[in-house]
Amino acid sequence: MKYPEAWIDYLIYFHADQDFFECHEVLEEHWKNEGMKGNLWPGLIQIAVALYHQRRGNINGAKRMISSGIQKLLTEKEALHVLGLETDILFHLLEKRKIEIEQQKIFSSISLPLSPSLQEACLIEAERTGKDWSTKANPDDQIIHKHRLRDRTSVIEEREKQKLQKKRIL
Repeated sequence: MKYPEAWIDYLIYFHADQDFFECHEVLEEHWKNEGMKGNLWPGLIQIAVALYHQRRGNINGAKRMISSGIQKLLTEKEALHVLGLETDILFHLLEKRKIEIEQQKIFSSISLPLSPSLQEACLIEAERTGKDWSTKANPDDQIIHKHRLRDRTSVIEEREKQKLQKKRIL
């Protein structure tokens, strides 16, 4: 089976790097560029964002995101299966994590339940890119607090450009 490149990238960021911020970035770009409808990609994005928030101690954000992500993914069981996820195990894992978040338990890494063919595709890509799939990374502050530490120059410049354009229209 040929999986979308962005999906494999998401899984490598998720498992090898535990860089949940990049999981969000890569799937959001794919989702928007492909003009896809439905809840599949938004649900998977929200799961990564929930874990990002939980690891940073933002319990309210983590609760909102995991609840919303689960609800979205429940409408996409067949698509999840086609993407190579073991859906029964996935939903059990996500519900368990939701309870842990509600109980304010300390973050611990999780592995998504991948089909053998999806895992093989991920292993091949991880090897090709020099990522170590077999061990869980111990992320540093750069990954844990990525949204605060990244260079936002282009975002700020784009906002200023939009403001100027809006003023010209008025």
